[in-house]
Amino acid sequence: MGRWPNFVQLKEVGPRDGLQNEKRQVSTEDKVRFINMLSDSGVKEIEYSSFVHPKWVPQLSDAYEVGKRIKRNPQVRYSALVPNQKGLELALEAGIDAASVFMSASETHNKKNINKTIADTFPVLRGVISEAKNANKHVTGYVSTVFDCPYEGNISPSQVIYVCDTLLEAGVDDISLGDTIGTAVPSQVEQLLEEILKRYPKEKIIMHYHDTRGMAIANIMTSMKYGITRFDSSVGGLGGCPYAPGAAGNVATNDVLYLMHGMGIKTGIQERKIQQSAFYMQEKLGKALPSKSLTYYAAQE
Repeated sequence: MGRWPNFVQLKEVGPRDGLQNEKRQVSTEDKVRFINMLSDSGVKEIEYSSFVHPKWVPQLSDAYEVGKRIKRNPQVRYSALVPNQKGLELALEAGIDAASVFMSASETHNKKNINKTIADTFPVLRGVISEAKNANKHVTGYVSTVFDCPYEGNISPSQVIYVCDTLLEAGVDDISLGDTIGTAVPSQVEQLLEEILKRYPKEKIIMHYHDTRGMAIANIMTSMKYGITRFDSSVGGLGGCPYAPGAAGNVATNDVLYLMHGMGIKTGIQERKIQQSAFYMQEKLGKALPSKSLTYYAAQE
């Protein structure tokens, strides 16, 4: 384990993972403005929506229209979640720069989330990955519940590695490992990364932490000690999984920026613009967002 990195890259997932579980409907116009604000913040990748069937995630039923209407910054990669061939076709028409495929390391969570066994999910994703690569798109493989599952409890590193191996063999460019219910502690992160980094270069690994128990920042610190420099985060701490009861939002981009910049680690992102985008979405949702630095920032205004 080495010293702290000089630079950390954050992928902003607020418009997708952040909004998918929100009950109050956010208009297409407001989503477009939100994404445009993020595009102007210095963030290099924004996961802006999901091309799943509208009945599963009604909040994101306007994925195509949002993709067509956002003002694209050439310095930003715009990605979206795609579950199958039909979703990929729509996403490509909408103009994605990158595709994210998703599955779980937990058999039960995978069935709840995708309505398929892990074994039955692989052929579907292989087709999506192949088509996306044929279209010259970057592909990220999301693996959920890599530490704990709300239905099965602890998930073994060997099960996570089995899923990662299969996705990488299918052609994904990188893997995002998700603490979907936000229950992991640093010792679990150490245990998993010890095994993961024996098999894959650290550059292929992204960590995706939820903050249900307030452990996300501690887990990010632990990940950095292992050389991980890529993390998913969500403005204001928006988020939650519809198929993971009790899961809170993603780690707040605002809080991660406070950490990184306070430690002298560069991100290329302007904190003030992220705070402004968080205030904007807080107003649209009519509720306070959980980011600690956002709360402090609001008190200073």
